[in-house]
Amino acid sequence: MSIALPFLALLVVGAIAAYHRLRLPVWAAVTLTALIACLLLGANVTATIVATLIAALIAVPLLVPQIRLPFITKPLLGFYTKILPPLSETERVALEAGTVGWEGQLFSGKPDWDVLFDQPKPELRPDEQAFLDGPVEEVCRMTNDWEITHVNADLTPEIWDYIKKNRFFGMIVPKEYGGLGFTALANHKVIQKLATVSTVLSSTVGVPNSLGPAELLLHYGTREQKDYYLPRLADGREVPCFGLTGPWAGSDATSIPDFGIVTMGEWNGARVVGVKLTFDKRYITLAPVATLIGLAFRMYDPDGLIGDKRDIGITLALVPRETPGIDIGRRHFPLNSPFQNGPIHGHEVFIPLSQLIGGEAFAGKGWQMLVECLSIGRSITLPSTASGGAKIGAVVTGAYARIRKQFGLSVGRFEGVEEALARIGGKAYAISALSEAAAAAVTRGELPAVPSTIAKYHCTEMAREVATDVMDIHGGKGIILGPKNYAGRNWQALPIMITVEGANIMTRSLMIFGQGAILCHPWVLKEMKAASLPDPEERLVEFDRNLFGHVGFAFSNAVRSWWYGFTGARFGKAPGDAYTRRYFRKLNRYSAALALAADTSMLLLGGKLKFKESLSGRLGDVLSQLYIASAMLKRYEDQGRPVSDQPLLAWAFHDSVNKIETAFSTALRNFPVRPVGYLLWALIFPWGRRAQAPSDRLGHKIASLLMSPNEARDRLAAGTFLTPCANNPAGRINSYLPKVVMAEPVERKFLKALKNSDIEALDFTSQLDEGVREGWITADERKQLEELREMTIDAISVDDFDTEELRSAGYRRESYESRAAA
Repeated sequence: MSIALPFLALLVVGAIAAYHRLRLPVWAAVTLTALIACLLLGANVTATIVATLIAALIAVPLLVPQIRLPFITKPLLGFYTKILPPLSETERVALEAGTVGWEGQLFSGKPDWDVLFDQPKPELRPDEQAFLDGPVEEVCRMTNDWEITHVNADLTPEIWDYIKKNRFFGMIVPKEYGGLGFTALANHKVIQKLATVSTVLSSTVGVPNSLGPAELLLHYGTREQKDYYLPRLADGREVPCFGLTGPWAGSDATSIPDFGIVTMGEWNGARVVGVKLTFDKRYITLAPVATLIGLAFRMYDPDGLIGDKRDIGITLALVPRETPGIDIGRRHFPLNSPFQNGPIHGHEVFIPLSQLIGGEAFAGKGWQMLVECLSIGRSITLPSTASGGAKIGAVVTGAYARIRKQFGLSVGRFEGVEEALARIGGKAYAISALSEAAAAAVTRGELPAVPSTIAKYHCTEMAREVATDVMDIHGGKGIILGPKNYAGRNWQALPIMITVEGANIMTRSLMIFGQGAILCHPWVLKEMKAASLPDPEERLVEFDRNLFGHVGFAFSNAVRSWWYGFTGARFGKAPGDAYTRRYFRKLNRYSAALALAADTSMLLLGGKLKFKESLSGRLGDVLSQLYIASAMLKRYEDQGRPVSDQPLLAWAFHDSVNKIETAFSTALRNFPVRPVGYLLWALIFPWGRRAQAPSDRLGHKIASLLMSPNEARDRLAAGTFLTPCANNPAGRINSYLPKVVMAEPVERKFLKALKNSDIEALDFTSQLDEGVREGWITADERKQLEELREMTIDAISVDDFDTEELRSAGYRRESYESRAAA
């Protein structure tokens, strides 16, 4: 033992120093103290000297700049320059456009939870809440989704007029320009509520308040452009759209072939310098009804009319609909969701330079402008729509599962249905927390490049899973379309959300980790910038400082990963209460493991990592689930740690943790350098995988929660339209739940008495008459059962149609004309 003691002390002190991220001089001093203590305790002198020499061989070269810089840092700088992934100009712009918020802490391996809890609780202003309670509530009452999707293939003229008059299109426009001046949080809440009655309505309102002319003008517009267009956009005189995607450039927006040539032309009777545009766009929401087109194109100046540069680059412009040469008005028909969407074509469309967004000064800066605004828009519309659909799907499906009976039992009591209800409730809780967290980040002034992609991808993916379970539970009620169906259209339309604003496959495999690994990492971007400095001496010094900060960071995460894995994350400083502290410790563990795996992947694969999309996607899943779990815990803390929410939180948290370990496991088992994959496994999973999917016990609790009136259910439903009116069958069914629960004991008593009687088959009314006569039920209980029957019929009934009603108007007209001609 006297021989091993110095080496053990060296190892333990090093591990403790790495765990706590002590600086190198501190580690050296503590190590020397520990070795002296070993001598005093009777350790072998030779062993102590050897251990001291080992420590010195590590410490001295690193502590002495005259040794470290020329003999260690300089060769490593050369190696780093070779493996450094080449960044295109578009990638550089994308990295520099976003800001780093809480996601940066998750990449640190040692999250500072105070940073998360110091963020203000998301709350609406009084005027924003009044808008939700007033105009939003009213337009929801006006909305009949069946008429929109099947009869009119559009919003009614009354709804169009109402949303324009009440400035729904101007939520993000400041009040000084006639808009509502709402925060991103209010924007989120409005879209979320509208989505619970009609995704056509929510997308119609969402797009003008997302990436488009208003957002771009607010950030980059000239004073003249703002003064003219923003008031017109706010009050609906102008209906905007934005043309980015085309047949030859979908997700690869930087390769758009649409072009504009700088030339002279006529505008309002004067001859001016401008741009002659030729473009072909598709999938453009609001295009068929738009009066103002935002357009992305590549700008060229072959004659040098505005400077020496010929290829100016991607540029953004505002093009009025009536401009000669524009072909607009036809519609796409995306999966029976008839929101206004269609192609735009233009051939040699001339506009003056004053129509470029930001004027001539912003020519060629379109990609930067788009990236900065995309992180805002992507944080709101689709996550909010997914949240609204998931929340109302959870509470209404819970009510339906309680009302609908098979074999004398509510279908929600069957274990298979309980499993689906648990998934619905848990994922709705996660979606709601994630979408609100993304909106809150924008409200705080962030440009959340990475959280916005996480929110868009995972909210829409989970919403698709929720919609599938909702349809499964509703069965025939869900598949028979008509005015009484509130589930079918959402299920049909969900692939649209999966596809737009960046297809989900690309978002997951390229963007989340690919951008997060550089933007959120505490050292990588600094190293990349240091390595590109022009001055050799400054480059070496800056790279040295960041490199060895990174090295210490990596060692720390290796130690922290192993320690948390070895102890099952049962120890360590963590916030929260007695219930949630274990959750925070788990996230500390996976944060360290993510940082370790990311560092290892970037070191070994370098520029090749961007082509390892499966590995990138799996590490992106880890980062995403860490962010989602953090958002749920923040929500739980903000709401005062409600005990009744704990089953929802627990289910969603265990689901996230299970996904984290699954993603790690798959990434490490398929790691391109197999021996390194084994080593990482030993550090991250020293006892193997331990996380499990949420238990059936938790699932039972959530199913019961969704099928009974309670505070947790009400909190989950907050922000949805559940008013029980004629146009809202979902709201009616939800309103029945308290009465159904109260009537169940009477129903059981009546059915038991009826079963034990010798009464022959009778209709329901006659059975009730007999029940009152026999004294099984009272007259008041009879009324209760009659009301229960009426509510049940409304809940389970579906629509049927005459054949002619299902034929399109065009078909009916052509058929009539052909018969008349005959």
